[in-house]
Amino acid sequence: MGVEIKETRVSDAEFEEMKGFVFEYLSASVEKEEEGGRMRWYPWHSAEYRHNHILNVVELAEEIAHEEGADPDVTRVAALFHDVAKLETDQELHAEAGARVAREYLESRAEYPESFIEQVCRAIEHHSYQGELTDLALETQCLIEADLLDKVGANGTALMLLRMGYEARTHMDSDEMVERVLERGYDAASRVRSDTAESIAHQRLKRVKWFSEWLEDEIAAMG
Repeated sequence: MGVEIKETRVSDAEFEEMKGFVFEYLSASVEKEEEGGRMRWYPWHSAEYRHNHILNVVELAEEIAHEEGADPDVTRVAALFHDVAKLETDQELHAEAGARVAREYLESRAEYPESFIEQVCRAIEHHSYQGELTDLALETQCLIEADLLDKVGANGTALMLLRMGYEARTHMDSDEMVERVLERGYDAASRVRSDTAESIAHQRLKRVKWFSEWLEDEIAAMG
């Protein structure tokens, strides 16, 4: 009948190799930029930070996919490649560029079915989508939700506090920076649609709010 057999399982060894490729690609993107890379004085424009963000998104996306019934391999591979071109391409072009990198990698490394590659690349291409998430494939939704959630919670808070040093601010500005994390968190919570992502967003927002109250309680003249 000509029906394609979908052997889309990605082994742990293959996935580890993909992780290495993504980090090397990010590092090469920074090295070939003039004057040390785009805004290198902010940590989130380094290969190390971007790779760590990607791994956070992979973990979150896998959790959401598992609970919501999405294809785990499509979701985790798309999550791994979603920002691979972030350091070499303008923001509005990085999703499409990342999908091209993923396609070239998947087509050259193993006999993955075309349908699998298409699903992965489509999720990467659409991961910056600003519309209703339920309009998208479930795997894409999981990726977007994970990407949003990584900006909330401990990771987002630590990065905002670290940013104060780069902007020559003092700890007296920390309540303002944490408030930004809360604002991002509420925005993320309003966009996610799966029960799993909503639960994670709620838990992380609760912790950030507690930390904000702690700052107000212990730092003089704050609040």
